[in-house]
Amino acid sequence: MKSLKHLLAAALCVASTAACAADMGSAPITFISPFPPGGGTDTLTRMISAAIGQDTKWNIVVENKPGAGGNLALDATARAKPDGHTLVMAQTDNIVLNPWLYEKLSYDTFKDFKPVGPVASSPSVFVVVPDSPYKTLADVVAAAKAKPGQISLGIPGIGGSGDLIGHLWRKAAGMELMHVPYRGWSQAFPDLVSGRIDLYTGSVASLLPQIRGGKVRALAVVANERSPALPDVPTFVESGFKTINQTIWWGLMAPGKTPDDVIATLNRALNKAQDNPDLVKKLEEAGYSVMKGSPADLGKRHRIDHDAFGKIVQEAGIPKQ
Repeated sequence: MKSLKHLLAAALCVASTAACAADMGSAPITFISPFPPGGGTDTLTRMISAAIGQDTKWNIVVENKPGAGGNLALDATARAKPDGHTLVMAQTDNIVLNPWLYEKLSYDTFKDFKPVGPVASSPSVFVVVPDSPYKTLADVVAAAKAKPGQISLGIPGIGGSGDLIGHLWRKAAGMELMHVPYRGWSQAFPDLVSGRIDLYTGSVASLLPQIRGGKVRALAVVANERSPALPDVPTFVESGFKTINQTIWWGLMAPGKTPDDVIATLNRALNKAQDNPDLVKKLEEAGYSVMKGSPADLGKRHRIDHDAFGKIVQEAGIPKQ
């Protein structure tokens, strides 16, 4: 049975959003993950929700709602009651890119969501098999120029961040690469091992177990600074590609009409959890870097990347689905 305090708070919420903000624990809070259980986004969502729940004693549940490139999860969040009890773990590859990749969306990427705060980032990493002749990015560029269009790059889906970074690299290096789309790593790995593709790209968080297990070798990460999880792997910037530094990020978003005081309460809880050294260590070991900030910080990042990646999509000539 709910305590008298929670029953009173729930009743007050009908008339006062401030009361809702003051007692978020009066009802379960759902964190929606746009991808299936066991993946990088799911792992991150569960780590963050557990840390916030431990601090606040809120009842937080994770709901996996995969499909349509993250659109099902975003649609469910946009339509949810704007009381702070439904949030989505949005990321570059859905809330930023989908407006450029889909002809029709059921939501507006800005109007229908309100930022809670940035959560974490993880750079893309380009990998090859351990015995590949390519030891550096320069080796790949030299081979691609010698054999235009014959060096193949596996990507996790057309129009995703990996595909777009591949286009940036091709343009910056003046080379041709053959992009081969896959649904994910499990489908691409057999082709990489058999030599059907020459290299593959995904986030550090998703490929770190394979790198540490010796199944693949990392060539470079896409970031301004080296990944804490891969301190010996150079960045694209270090390798001479100064403009290729677009790190993938994750952030919590709420329905667009969620009151500002509720957003502020959620942001404080998120920031407190991100100050926990144990959580920071776990995130870094999993291939993430903490991105602590305000709702405005996430909103600014959302807008900047929306505009920047939109230009890349248009330059690459990727048609909408």
